[in-house]
Amino acid sequence: MSGTEPGLTEIDTTRPHPARVYDWFLGGKDNYPVDERLGRQITAIDAGAPRAARANRAFMRRATRLLAEEAGIRQFLDLGTGIPTEPNLHQVAQSVAADARVVYVDNDPIVLAHAAALLRGTPEGVTHYLQADAREPGTILEQAARVLDFDRPVALSLIALLHFVADEDGAHDMVATLLDALAPGSCLVLSAMTADFEPENVRRGIAAYTAGGVTLVARSRAEVARFFTGLDLVDPGVVAVSDWRPETGPDGEPPVSLYGGVGRKTAG
Repeated sequence: MSGTEPGLTEIDTTRPHPARVYDWFLGGKDNYPVDERLGRQITAIDAGAPRAARANRAFMRRATRLLAEEAGIRQFLDLGTGIPTEPNLHQVAQSVAADARVVYVDNDPIVLAHAAALLRGTPEGVTHYLQADAREPGTILEQAARVLDFDRPVALSLIALLHFVADEDGAHDMVATLLDALAPGSCLVLSAMTADFEPENVRRGIAAYTAGGVTLVARSRAEVARFFTGLDLVDPGVVAVSDWRPETGPDGEPPVSLYGGVGRKTAG
């Protein structure tokens, strides 16, 4: 186990924070009244918001297990880690392969305060935490290379991250730089917010976040699929995260407002 040790961190509890609101949606305890107020405001706009958060987390678990079990990937690079919520990515990967190596990356002091929970992996494997900005992929790759072997396949996980990074702020350049550094056989796991299914609810939800000081970007299916350009999409392609290889049959619920997909980098 290795990584940045959490130290004294000043956390602003006067403004809502997306990681803490997400934690509230998931039923977690690492949030404050200001986060709960925004969470309840968003839920009043879109009663499906907590379900979307849970579906997104379940998508991460299913995709990670698939890549560990079926693709044989033993290295994982997770950007925009967020507040730890069990089972975390390393717990899923290392339950399949105890020697899996996982590097978490976040630039949030709130996540740093909880980083110790991300470092409790198997003795055979490695879990590591980097405090770095996702918009500085070169720095991330340089530091992650101390733990991961980029000559071997890596699963790059961008779960619910890119709706905080607009195209004009370099979202596509960031993803392309990261993928270019990865070996053939590596995979991209991605989920991102969309307004395709409930445009008015999402618009109002974005406005609520904006009023709380958080900027969000909703993308269409085509815009999300663009991040997978040059990769071989794993079936069923880019779909609502609730519809990506669900463990049970259809639940009769409408799609959640997050697209997800897994793409594989091939030689050439």
